[in-house]
Amino acid sequence: MKVDIPEEKSFSVQKQQYDTSSVIHMHKNYELNFVISGSGKRIVGNNISSFERNDLVLIGSNLLHHREFSEPDSNNPPECLILYISESLINRDLIQIKELEAIHDLFNRAISGVAFKVEGIKQIEQQMLQLAEMQGSDGFIALLKLLKSLTEIKEQEILTLAPEFPVSHYKDLDQIKIIYDYVLHNIQETITLDTVSGLLNMAPGSFCRFFKKRTGKSFLQYVKDIRISIASQMLSNTEKPIAQICYESGYNNLANFNFYFKSIMKMTPSEYRKNFR
Repeated sequence: MKVDIPEEKSFSVQKQQYDTSSVIHMHKNYELNFVISGSGKRIVGNNISSFERNDLVLIGSNLLHHREFSEPDSNNPPECLILYISESLINRDLIQIKELEAIHDLFNRAISGVAFKVEGIKQIEQQMLQLAEMQGSDGFIALLKLLKSLTEIKEQEILTLAPEFPVSHYKDLDQIKIIYDYVLHNIQETITLDTVSGLLNMAPGSFCRFFKKRTGKSFLQYVKDIRISIASQMLSNTEKPIAQICYESGYNNLANFNFYFKSIMKMTPSEYRKNFR
């Protein structure tokens, strides 16, 4: 996906209407994404969550992400307000300024994606809209004020179980994205090596070596991570029984679900739900 930041600027604010042709994507620049209108499903790394208007997420450099809006009205398409921040500004310039340590920490967390929850979220929207109208030093000062406001939000949720793989190093990114997209949209089904390797016209053994070499984890472990991520979201955000969550996250055996959940989250599903609340 093309992210348009003019060469003479280190950030860009854009209001975008939902594009039905958009797909899971990534880019080098950091992204602060605010939903003005609409609701649906949000994908950030290995996290899949529901969202509504006023959803606010900070997405790190080279982290795969996507929004799927529910039944968008062609006459009144959903809108997002998006702030793109140059990766070089965060990782090269601001990191040199000692007084901005809280902002450094925020962008370190953004590697895994951060969702903000706050009653006064409209303040952030207004700051983003004002930033879009500013130029030069006034714009840069306003950017710092916006980032400071984000660091002061107490309720922040880290979205992925762990940072995604070093996507920027992929030589075969298009192939990885094919597999990623298939897993996300078929998570409740039986996902077999024969099926996914066939998507890339590879033998299962060759596919396993290909995936492990480029992602640092086995394909089966990757599927487990996504399923447990989905389950943890349902445990924290719904009242669904644990048995139902087990099946909706792709497991057909409650004992296996409990075992894998505890191995990754270091607690049982019931303990996770209790501690979260």
